[in-house]
Amino acid sequence: MKNGFSGSRAVALFLRLMTQVGQWSGRFMTRILPAVIFLLTGCGTLSQTSAPVGDRVYLTHATFHENVDDIVQHYMQQKQVPGISIAVIHRGGPTRYYPFGVTDRVHRYPITPDTLFALGSLSKGVTAEVIIQLVEQGRLHWSDTLADLLPADVHLSADARRITLLQLVTHTSGLPRQDMDLPMLLQFVRYLDTGENFYGNLDSDKLLSYLADFSVPAVRMPHYSNLGYALLGFIVRTRFHQDIQTLASQLIFTPLKMNQSSFEPETLPGYPLRALGHAGDQPKFIRRGTLTPDWHFHGNMVAAASLYSNARDLSAYLRAHLNTTGDTARDRAFAAVNRPWYQQGAQAQNIAWVTDTIEGQQITYQVGYIGGYASFIGYDKRHGNAIVVLQNGFNWSNYLGIALLVDLATQDKVVAQ
Repeated sequence: MKNGFSGSRAVALFLRLMTQVGQWSGRFMTRILPAVIFLLTGCGTLSQTSAPVGDRVYLTHATFHENVDDIVQHYMQQKQVPGISIAVIHRGGPTRYYPFGVTDRVHRYPITPDTLFALGSLSKGVTAEVIIQLVEQGRLHWSDTLADLLPADVHLSADARRITLLQLVTHTSGLPRQDMDLPMLLQFVRYLDTGENFYGNLDSDKLLSYLADFSVPAVRMPHYSNLGYALLGFIVRTRFHQDIQTLASQLIFTPLKMNQSSFEPETLPGYPLRALGHAGDQPKFIRRGTLTPDWHFHGNMVAAASLYSNARDLSAYLRAHLNTTGDTARDRAFAAVNRPWYQQGAQAQNIAWVTDTIEGQQITYQVGYIGGYASFIGYDKRHGNAIVVLQNGFNWSNYLGIALLVDLATQDKVVAQ
C-alpha cells in the first residue's frame, strides 16, 4: 500500500485518531480517506470488461474450446483464482460447460457445472425482473414514488419523495452507491484488512435515515446504487409481506427449473460443497488467494446481493432471455431488460442490466462482486449466444465473459466438449 501503511495499521491509526481527537485527522484525510472514498463511490466503474490487448493472443486458436481453455488457464494463473465455472450457449444450441480448478485449496472439491457461487449484484437482475412482473400485474407502477411506496412515518426530503420505482431499478435515482457516513467508512476500512461485510447499515432499516436529507445531483445520470436496491428489498418486504426468495421462486426459479438458485443459500443442498471466496484485487490488504469470510444478509440487502447459483441454473436463466418461454408475463419481463433507459456513448443503462456495443457486437450483461467472488452473465441476442462466468476470486478484471461472447460472434467456431 502507498505511504507504507498495512491494513492493520490503517485501521488502528484511524480508530486511535478518532478516539483521541474526536475528529478527522489531516493525515487520514490526505492519505487514507481519498482511497477509501474512491473505492466506495467508484466500484460501479472499476470493472474491466474488455480483455487486455496482450491477452487477445489466447483467442486465436482454431476452435472455441481451445480459446476457452487457453485464456482461462492464463487468467487463473495470473490472478491466482482457485476455480472458474463457465457455461456457453452458441447459436441457441445445447449448453456446454467448462469447469476449471477447485472450490478452495483446503478441501479441493473439483469445480463442476453444479458448484454454487455467491453472485453478489447479479441478485439485482432477478429482483428487477420480479418487480417488472409485479408492475405487469398492476401491483406496482413505474411512476410510484418513494412517497407512495414507503410507510408514512419515514422522513423523506423533497427530492427523496420524488424518486420513482423506475429510477430505482435503472440506477437513475441519483442515490449514491451506499450511505457515505462515518460508520460506513469505519466498516469499509475494517473490510480492507479483514474482508468482512461492510453493508450492515443497508441490510437494516437504518438505510431509511439517509433519505431525510437526500439532495438529487445537479446532473441526473446512471449511478450504480446498492442503496437503491436495498430500498427495493424493503419495499417488497413491507408492501407485499413476502420475501424476495418467495417471489423469485414463484415467478422465475420454479418455472425455469432453477432448483439450485436461492437468496437463502444455506437452504441449498449444494451449499456445503460451494466454492469459497478468495481475495484478489480486493480486499486490498489481504494476500491474493487467501480465503475471505462469507457475507450473509438477512434484511434489505438480500434482494441486492444475497443470491447463490451455479452455471447450470444460470444458463437456463440466460436461455430464457434469448428465447420465449411460453409464459407471457415472464417473457415480457425478460424482454423489458433489453430496453435502454439512458444512453451514454456505446453503453445503455437498462433495468438492472447494461447493453454495450463492443467490437461491433451488442452485448447485454451484468457483473457481480461480493466478498471473494466475481461473476458475469451476458447474452448476444442477435446471434443466440450467452455465457456464464463464475469465479471464486474477487477481481475487477471481469473480462472473460465479454471476450468469449465477442469471440463467438465474430468467428463461427464449433463449441466442443
